[in-house]
Amino acid sequence: MSVFSTAADQSVCAPLPVLGRDVTVPLVTGGEVTYAALDYAASAPALQRVWDDVAAYAPYYGSVHRGAGYLSQLSTDLFEKARETVAAFLGCRPADQVVFTRSTTDSLNLLARALPAGCRVFVFETEHHASLLPWQDAQVTYLDAPRTPGQAVRTLERALADRDPHGPALVCVTGASNVTGELWPVRELAAAAHAHGARIVLDAAQLAPHHPLDIGDLDVDWVAFSGHKLYAPFGSGVLAGRADWLQAAEPYLAGGGASRKVTRREDGGVAVEWHETAARHEAGSPNVIGAYAVASACKALTEAGWDTLVAREQHLVRTVREGLAEVPEVRILSLFGDDAPRVGVISFVVEGWNSSHFAAALSAEYGIGVRDGLFCAHPLVRTLLGSDPQSQGECGAPEAAPGEKSLNAIRVSFGAGTPDEHVERFVAAVKELVRDGAKWRYRTEGGRCVPAV
Repeated sequence: MSVFSTAADQSVCAPLPVLGRDVTVPLVTGGEVTYAALDYAASAPALQRVWDDVAAYAPYYGSVHRGAGYLSQLSTDLFEKARETVAAFLGCRPADQVVFTRSTTDSLNLLARALPAGCRVFVFETEHHASLLPWQDAQVTYLDAPRTPGQAVRTLERALADRDPHGPALVCVTGASNVTGELWPVRELAAAAHAHGARIVLDAAQLAPHHPLDIGDLDVDWVAFSGHKLYAPFGSGVLAGRADWLQAAEPYLAGGGASRKVTRREDGGVAVEWHETAARHEAGSPNVIGAYAVASACKALTEAGWDTLVAREQHLVRTVREGLAEVPEVRILSLFGDDAPRVGVISFVVEGWNSSHFAAALSAEYGIGVRDGLFCAHPLVRTLLGSDPQSQGECGAPEAAPGEKSLNAIRVSFGAGTPDEHVERFVAAVKELVRDGAKWRYRTEGGRCVPAV
């Protein structure tokens, strides 16, 4: 019996409709099937509400902040109200700033540029590259992957205790892993950081779409996240938090909008006074539609009710984890163990399969989109897979570096736009593939596994 189904027989609808929910895709074995988008951790589809809000605003689009025309004034008001909406969504404190950026990566690079001289940075090797790599110009201490939340806190406390207590320091930590989905002990890590005179920035790229978030309650200094993971894929991100380091730093980008006053100097150069508001780091024409889309998504998630959204997502998490547990060949990746709280992000490997081959078969034969690889978290995935060489199977992963094994995993991720049918079809497809093997032949092309033609 086929594991395929169509939109018409989806058992339980998602609480927040998304674009693409009725898209059909061809199968190499013939026919078409409704696409199951299970790669939310990379980019979540746009909420229907976000799309509708953006479409309604688009005819009124105009430049912001200095235009005298009606559309410019309307766009300026919309842009600044979007900032207020995001601040409320994050539980920002009265003195916090909300800076619109392009993504989480952009936000954390902005903060890296604003670090005071001599700042020490502490970051776990388990971070996504967006929060692992921007600190190259600072003195960085990379912390080993912890195996329990308590160990994470103790590891950070020891590292902070060994530093010069008089200089500035910053801790960067994820809220939810983009590999394992596990929630990190952010509140406890923030307390440890502050007890040792350090500040802390939270990478909330995987937390904000799945879980309520309150800067004041967590007591973090900054939060960064991306619109494209929050059901608003219009090229916008957010850095929100304390203003002092941002106000003291040179603008992230120099140009119009960041400058308050520019005059010629007697020596022939120019003198610049920069804004002290969020505009200081928003040079150029801002992405008004992106900011509005983020604000629309924030409203939609809040109005849907976090208790309802979290409870339903945990039902989907249990469906996937319990289904995969019934397949002896499957090993789910985890740092903190089976009982750790987590969001809808699950990575695993299948004995006897190269992960690229398995993911390609899920797509080509079942119409299910997942991700394979190292998920821009190479040190973490290598730690989790370090003792597990993978069989190349019929179709290999991209070539490893000289002397290294070919390591990669499969990641399935979902959220508020995922119908039950998608995760049920995924679990059934995994079981069928492991039991019966692929129906099609595959080959490696350009580093990717693709159906052979």
